[in-house]
Amino acid sequence: MTSGATTLRPAAQDEAETLATVHWQAFSPGWSAPELAALLEGPGTFALLAQDAGPTGMILCRAVAGEAEILTLAVIPPARRRGVAKALSLAAAGLARQAGAEEMFLEVAVDNLAALHLYEGIGFRRAGLRRGYYDREDGVRVDAAVMRLDLNSVAL
Repeated sequence: MTSGATTLRPAAQDEAETLATVHWQAFSPGWSAPELAALLEGPGTFALLAQDAGPTGMILCRAVAGEAEILTLAVIPPARRRGVAKALSLAAAGLARQAGAEEMFLEVAVDNLAALHLYEGIGFRRAGLRRGYYDREDGVRVDAAVMRLDLNSVAL
């Protein structure tokens, strides 16, 4: 899979260190390689890695019993606003649909306007709210919007 100069490919469990490196560049704190490897062992879990000269982004998803969930999506700062997150999200939605999922869910911080815009542009709609879902470094808790995408209504 390619998106401009970026290539998307499945990431294996033995690439958890690479996935963690991308995640740590995008989030503070990021998820560790052992955490990501453990998630990848779960049923229906898959990851995609975006690369150009090196890793630029990753997405970790799970598709089970007709539903899919984006567990995390990370793009390194220098690669942001270049379509990497959209390409990863659409590719993951396509794989989830191939795995039999009819809808996809995710949580996103309500103050992450760029991510909200991205997901709404793809076709995700707000389905709920999780109060105090995210912990910030300064001790502030931030709500998460629960978003849902009907995988049968979007062109993938």
